[in-house]
Amino acid sequence: MATMVRQPESPVKDKNYDLIHAVQMSLKHVWHMETYIADAEDRGDTELAAWFRKMQENNRKAADQGKKMLMDRLQKENG
Repeated sequence: MATMVRQPESPVKDKNYDLIHAVQMSLKHVWHMETYIADAEDRGDTELAAWFRKMQENNRKAADQGKKMLMDRLQKENG
């Protein structure tokens, strides 16, 4: 059984760090999908382009949900 090694705690890490990081990664994937969609379309692969669009939309929704969750949490913390 492999033991998972955790990285040391970051001095800037707080309870929202993972949420912020997940939102950032979702938004990065939205941005990358633009390139993948264009590449697929340039090759005439409409099936792959459509699949990339679905992935892009899923990441966009996840980012929007995460941003809302973060905003709600920050408002609760700050009264």
